[in-house]
Amino acid sequence: MPSAIGPHVAPAGQPYPSSLPTVEEVSAGGVVVDTTDPNLPVAIIARVNRGGRLEWCLPKGHPEGRETNERAAVREISEETGIHGEILAPLGSIDYWFTVTGHRVHKTVHHYLLRAVGGDLTIENDPDHEAVDVAWVPISELTRRLSFPNERRIADLAREVLPEHLLS
Repeated sequence: MPSAIGPHVAPAGQPYPSSLPTVEEVSAGGVVVDTTDPNLPVAIIARVNRGGRLEWCLPKGHPEGRETNERAAVREISEETGIHGEILAPLGSIDYWFTVTGHRVHKTVHHYLLRAVGGDLTIENDPDHEAVDVAWVPISELTRRLSFPNERRIADLAREVLPEHLLS
């Protein structure tokens, strides 16, 4: 799977020079598309970052227990957007480093392309209440709406591979 470097700082394999302990984190999520609409809208969420700025991003979250990345992606997208999806294809992973109080985090996020199969757009079911807004965005406008370059690359890849899955 392709790997992209996140926006926060050092690429994977080049951790911050620091004596802080490192924590590995894994998340899963992706691009859920309404294939019944000719504009092929994608459900995205808005979160408020630590600095108080609104950031539009792809829905994602941590696997629970022995949950696979695929199941976590489906569940997290449903929780954060209200949209139920079925996986069409893996889109690859991104990883990045960031620092929080007391430790460094090396985060890997596994992304999937999903077809929307039901649900209603809402943030009301987000158990962590991280999402503050949710929107359908035509796939042609998705890269302009997403806040992070690494997620824009995932969106570009989704747009590239989606046509082969529309016929199935």
